[in-house]
Amino acid sequence: MDATDVETVAVLGAGNMGHGIAEVAALAGYDVQLRDINEELVQEGYDSIEWSLDKLAEKDRIGDDEATAALDRVDPVVPLEDAVGDADLVVEAVPEQMEIKADVWGAVTEHAPERAVFASNTSSISITDLSEQTDRPEQFCGMHFFNPPVRMDLVEVISGGHTDDATLDAVEGVAEEMGKTPVRVRKDSPGFVVNRVLVPLMNEAAWLVHDGEATIAEVDATVKYDIGLPMGAFELTDHVSIDVNYHVLEYMHAELGDAYEPSPLLAEKVDAEELGKKTGVGFYDYEDGDGAEIPADAGRDDVRDRLLAVMGNEVAGLIGDDVADAPDIDRAVKLGAGFPDGPAKLADDRGIAALVETLTEAHEATGAARYEPATYLEELAETDAGFHGDDETTETAGYEFDTLSVTVDGRVGHVELDRPHRMNTISDDLLADLDAAVDALEADDGVRALLLTGAGDRAFSAGADVHSMAAGGGDPLEGTELSRTGQETFGKLEAADMPVLAAIDGYCLGGGMELATCADMRIGSTRSELGQPEHDLGLLPGWGGTQRLKHIVGEGRAKEIIFTAERYDAETMADYGFLNEVHEPDALDERAWELARDLAAGPPVAQRYTKRAMLAGRDDTDAGLAVEAQAFGQLMNTEDLMEGVMAFMGDDDPEFEGK
Repeated sequence: MDATDVETVAVLGAGNMGHGIAEVAALAGYDVQLRDINEELVQEGYDSIEWSLDKLAEKDRIGDDEATAALDRVDPVVPLEDAVGDADLVVEAVPEQMEIKADVWGAVTEHAPERAVFASNTSSISITDLSEQTDRPEQFCGMHFFNPPVRMDLVEVISGGHTDDATLDAVEGVAEEMGKTPVRVRKDSPGFVVNRVLVPLMNEAAWLVHDGEATIAEVDATVKYDIGLPMGAFELTDHVSIDVNYHVLEYMHAELGDAYEPSPLLAEKVDAEELGKKTGVGFYDYEDGDGAEIPADAGRDDVRDRLLAVMGNEVAGLIGDDVADAPDIDRAVKLGAGFPDGPAKLADDRGIAALVETLTEAHEATGAARYEPATYLEELAETDAGFHGDDETTETAGYEFDTLSVTVDGRVGHVELDRPHRMNTISDDLLADLDAAVDALEADDGVRALLLTGAGDRAFSAGADVHSMAAGGGDPLEGTELSRTGQETFGKLEAADMPVLAAIDGYCLGGGMELATCADMRIGSTRSELGQPEHDLGLLPGWGGTQRLKHIVGEGRAKEIIFTAERYDAETMADYGFLNEVHEPDALDERAWELARDLAAGPPVAQRYTKRAMLAGRDDTDAGLAVEAQAFGQLMNTEDLMEGVMAFMGDDDPEFEGK
């Protein structure tokens, strides 16, 4: 079966994951049969879908008509034969117990049509073992969504031991139709990709504390502020639930060996029924305390090196066993776990040889199997290469960047902030990439205008990457340098010789708004929220916001926006003069490209000098007038002027060549 043949999706299990998957499928236009074992459970799932769709419409993520149509496509049912009898794709999302799943798949086989493709949303159970509960293991694969499915972009598509490539292709195609990013897991391996990286990381954190090598505060400070992950390791374990993490480790231990032996610290918490947020207490107190209070200055270099080495070793194991390659591993972990950079890149940045040295020293000191360097990691260390090879992805040739997607379409250079897993927040790496991208596009004679957007539909940019800022440890000199770097990088857009258009969809906050301020024109969607919230953090806009914003909206409005730290809707910001146009979300992209192409068709020399004159006259009108007069004189002797005059006289459209 091809992805285009899928029209009806049966989702078995109406719990948190099941109803979320059903909602995503319905929003993508599929007819959905949502099934559970009794009317109460399936109705609860259906009601949850209705509530979620209403919330999406309320926040202008979708239209009211779209929400109604999606709900109409969901049919809640109890009899299994009704759910799967005409299904093209069956997605199972029942509890993570092999006995339950085996019973479900045995019954599905009896009632599903021969054409149907089967997929399990399991996060840990063997896809091969599950496929053998059916009469068509070649049509069976894993389709692992992340919670909540409506918001999380990643879907791991996992091959079992019997799975045909055609099955994987079809399920990946369906995931893409659902607006998700599928990452293929080429081999059935415990933990697949994301959990195979995360779970050992959390286990190593627990071992460090159990063995008295570090405290919980030191480990979590290192993870959150030195490595820059969204949560500390113990904070994440509490969030996932300690018992869930422990049981996955038990499974990995049984399947993969002693390297995955669970830390006794985890077992102690499970025995005490202190399981994390869901019980009110875990490694942190969520009832009488404020949860995870992690000191920003408690990180340690040796803890960082140990944790990076363990993660790097897992990456090497996955690659060496042909489960996935480095780019897919990084993509999966960034999308599924919110890492600012993938674990392979983090390992490359630290240095593979340094990781091997850390593992070797720990193995010699403890004898623990989890510190045995993977063969592939040792091979990389010997060649002095990294997981991503010797090529630097930030080279401008071909416009390849880590944090940006940069393309040229006709005469428009399109720069897309490409960190949707982090709401396109601006990190040090993104600043460096943006600096190089603007230089490269300005050097391209074929590019006449720049279009600036953010990947995904949630944010243009939600501002600075706070974790990256916190990693600086509050050093005033580093803070000053960060401010100057952002000011100068964004200033390149302001001073660029070509028009720059920012198309804003979703959040445009803090540093993201300062970036948009440097564009020549800005258009936004009705669901956009804009603001400078730095005062709520005890900061001020440090990437040019105190200076540039007032020239667009006036000093009074600029002070209002900065001092109140409030969020403003798109219509208000248009009234203030910050946005030139406001459009419905589904019309924004088309209008942005239309306007960018119009700008690119304008007279390049005149555009260049107009920008220079306006910038020069910002604080000194006489200086601006002088630049204007000089430019006016120079333009009188250009081929573009003659082209414009002749086109005007002939009632034609001019074709400017920048001469």
